[in-house]
Amino acid sequence: MSKRAAIIVLDGLGIGPAPDTAAYGDAGSDTLGNVARAVGGLRLPNLERLGLGKDRPIPGLAPGVSPTAAHGVAQPASPGKDSTTGHWEICGVLLERAFRTYPKGFPVPLLDEFARRTGRGWLGNKAASGTAIIAELGTEHQRTGKWIVYTSADSVFQVAAHEATVPLEELYRACEVAREMLIGEHAVSRAIARPFVGAPGAYQRSPRRRDFSLEPVGTTLLDRLAEAGVPRVGIGKVDDLFAARNITSEHTPTNGDAYRLIERALDEVETGFVFVNVIEFDQTWGHRNDVAGFHQGLRELDAWVPRLIDRLRQDDLVILTADHGNDPTTPSTDHSREVVPVLTLGPRVQPVALGVRRTFADLGQTVADYFGVTRLAAGTSFLGEVWA
Repeated sequence: MSKRAAIIVLDGLGIGPAPDTAAYGDAGSDTLGNVARAVGGLRLPNLERLGLGKDRPIPGLAPGVSPTAAHGVAQPASPGKDSTTGHWEICGVLLERAFRTYPKGFPVPLLDEFARRTGRGWLGNKAASGTAIIAELGTEHQRTGKWIVYTSADSVFQVAAHEATVPLEELYRACEVAREMLIGEHAVSRAIARPFVGAPGAYQRSPRRRDFSLEPVGTTLLDRLAEAGVPRVGIGKVDDLFAARNITSEHTPTNGDAYRLIERALDEVETGFVFVNVIEFDQTWGHRNDVAGFHQGLRELDAWVPRLIDRLRQDDLVILTADHGNDPTTPSTDHSREVVPVLTLGPRVQPVALGVRRTFADLGQTVADYFGVTRLAAGTSFLGEVWA
C-alpha cells in the first residue's frame, strides 16, 4: 500500500482572532472574515463544501452545509506570528520565546559590521513596507550601490538590491553573511534577500527572493520522516524556512505555480510527504493591503480545489491550513496573530468536526501518526478521529 500525505500551507490565510491576538497589537484582525465583509460575502462553493464556513463565521459561506472534509481551526501555541514560527509549529517544534524583533531598526554597529563584511554601505534601517522602501530609497541605492536594509513587525533582516546594480549571487551571499551574524543576542528568524527590478518611480520586487532561516531548534516532522526513509517533496519556500534540513523544494513565485507543482507531485509521487507553501495570500496581497487581489486569490484557490480532489488516491491524507494571518483590510501591512483553518481530506477521511486544536503541531503529529514514525515532542494526532 502506498502512503501519501500532504500539508498545504496557505501562507497568511488566518481565520480569526486567537485568544491572545490583542496582546500582539492585532485586535480586530480576522483575515478571512474581514475580507469576506469587505467584498460583501465570499462565494467559494468548493471550500464551503469542504467545511470552511463551519468553524468560524465567514460572510457568504453557509455554516449549515454538510461538509465533505474533516474541519476545524488550530490556535498558535508558540509565541510569535511569522512564517518560520508557524511552519516549525506545524512540524512539531514549539518556541519558548518569540524571535527578537527590531521595530526601531538594528544597532548601527551591527550594520556597520555587515557593511564591512559585504563591501557595501547601507541605507534605511527601519521597519517598512518592502514596496514603500524601494520606492523611497531605490534611486539612492542605484546611485551609491549601498544595500537597502529594513525590517518589519516580524523577526526579519531584509536586504533589498536592484538586480541591475547588484548581481543576485552577491545579494544572496550578503544575506548568508547576515545569517552568520544574526545569532545569539541578535538572532532573528530570517535574513531575506529582496531583489527588485524596474526604473525609478516604477520599481517592482522580483520573484527571486530567498529566505535564510535559523535551523529548527528541535526535531521536526521532516527529521522524523527522513529517519524512517519516507520521501519528502517540497513546494514553495519550505526549504528556506527549515534551513534546508531534510527538505528540498522548488520555489513558486505565484499560487498558480504552487498548484501546478502540487498536481505534478500527486501525479508522480508513489509514496511520501508533500509539504507546500502557497505564497501570494501573504506576499502579494496581505502585505500590500490588496483586498481585491486577496479575494481573487481565494476564488482561484476555490476553482482549483476540484483538481486537487481528483488526484487523491484511496489512502491519501491532505491537510489545508495556514501559518498565521495577514489581514489586508487593517492599516497594518504585517502578519497578524490568528487561528488557522484545518481542512483534512481524502477518500478515507470522515467529515467530522475537529473543533479548536490547541496547537498547529496537531497537524504534524497527525502526519507522523499516519506514516507510523516516532512521535513528535508536541501535538496530538487526530488521525483516529478522521480515518476510516
